[in-house]
Amino acid sequence: MIEPHAPAPPGTPPSWAGPARLPVRPGTGRFLVLTCVFLCAACGLVYELELVALASYLIGDSVTQTSVVLSVMVFAMGIGSLAAKRLRWRAAAGFGAIEAALALIGGCSAMTLYAVFAWTGEWGGLWGSGPRCLLVAFSLAIGLLIGAEVPLLMELIQRIRRQDAGGAVADLFAADYVGALVGGLAFPFLLLPRLGQLTGTLLTGAVNVVAGGALVLGLFRRDLSHRTRWTLLAVNVTVLAVLATAAALVDDFERAARQAVYGRDVRVAVQTDVQEIVLTGGTRGRPLGLFLDGRLRVSGRDEHRYHEALVQPAMNGPHARVLVLGGGDGLAAREVLRHPGVRRVDVVERDATVVRLARQDPALSALNGHVYGDPRVHVSTADAFGWLRGAPPTAYDVVISDLPDPGITASTKLYSQEFYGLARRVLAADGRLVVHAGPVSSRARAFWTVDTTIRAAGLRTAPYCVGGRDSGFAAGPDRSAGASRALHDWGFVLAAPHTRPPLSLASNGPHPTTLTQTSLRAAARTAAHRRMTGLRVSTLVHPRY
Repeated sequence: MIEPHAPAPPGTPPSWAGPARLPVRPGTGRFLVLTCVFLCAACGLVYELELVALASYLIGDSVTQTSVVLSVMVFAMGIGSLAAKRLRWRAAAGFGAIEAALALIGGCSAMTLYAVFAWTGEWGGLWGSGPRCLLVAFSLAIGLLIGAEVPLLMELIQRIRRQDAGGAVADLFAADYVGALVGGLAFPFLLLPRLGQLTGTLLTGAVNVVAGGALVLGLFRRDLSHRTRWTLLAVNVTVLAVLATAAALVDDFERAARQAVYGRDVRVAVQTDVQEIVLTGGTRGRPLGLFLDGRLRVSGRDEHRYHEALVQPAMNGPHARVLVLGGGDGLAAREVLRHPGVRRVDVVERDATVVRLARQDPALSALNGHVYGDPRVHVSTADAFGWLRGAPPTAYDVVISDLPDPGITASTKLYSQEFYGLARRVLAADGRLVVHAGPVSSRARAFWTVDTTIRAAGLRTAPYCVGGRDSGFAAGPDRSAGASRALHDWGFVLAAPHTRPPLSLASNGPHPTTLTQTSLRAAARTAAHRRMTGLRVSTLVHPRY
């Protein structure tokens, strides 16, 4: 709540000679300054959230990226506040210049970060770390400018009508915090779903420069020299022109950047409320590629090896009732339906758009054998963890966990002891669980943590791995790792309750397959050769990935 005017106590004289000559009444002037504080705070938080969101998508590991952005930005805000003391004598001009710089840097940050990732991310070496370095640079620059706002705004609000410092700070911070709340809610619920990251950030920059320019050039124009007024006006118009031009070209930029990342045969690119979905190839003899949030999830070149290895060992036994967690592309369900005796397959996929594409896209539906036309297949759009909590006990003979790698932060809870405890509860007494646990060769610690966690949930395990996709291409966060560090294998863990007879890795497919008893035993030996011991169990409150 804005406090009424209270005279300041005697003390150090102010840094300005007298009250500002305003074109409006002092009360209206204070309201306009606090409105500008509100808008600038909203814009500042949008820049912060945009950096976190885009870095999580491009670089991966959202916890690390959030920590980097927040810590660097808060540190820089402190430095910016100290540096702004030198501008107090020319607070209006300094604030106008800072808002123009903040609008330009913050508004263009998403597009610049995406451009560096798209065109230099696969170069390797120093260039491979370009997005990470740029993330820190943007966090530092934006934090410095945001930190410089508050001291200057304090000077401006005191220029209108001097009051005690405590009251002025309370008014200023109240407007600042409410603006941060609005910006924090606007980003995920309005800007991101309706405009996307790039356009939303450019629009935020435009709001920022208009708010700062209007306050300084409109309310405090008499505090500026003739030359300063025209200079600030020219700078603000230039920044607005740059942001408007970028917004007009954003669709062309996105297409070009997407082609730089995925190649020129992108057929479908959809941003849902869950993730970005990209389909490439699948026509004219080119292999299909399905990317989720920049990560290659399905490649038509070798997906059959992955899904055979995932499904067939788990089907060696009773398999009338099968649950597929993830796998909205329908490819795991395709392998399941190749086995006689399957009566029902439940697919739990959190993104309905993936299922829609699996039904309707000609290339993807042909690859999955049009499984969603089979009356035995039933789809639920839900988070796998929440869905398992409401599932009936001992309802399934086989549970197939076809989920993203455990190293992706958003998937960590789906590789926890609690999750496997829920999966064990829905398994029949002689049922089996199989888990995609990520690559063994490049992420051995994560793979064996999955194995340790499954055993902690009361299941016996049989880990194995098979050769994966060609390492010549790695999308998303893996691009910066270089081809030599991309995936070379797929790791799986087959598990069953302790009440079952000993587990055996066996292929139970009725059709020709690349999996034989010999190859599965070799796959188990390959995994065992890299076994790591002494690892801790991953839980919801203590994730270990």
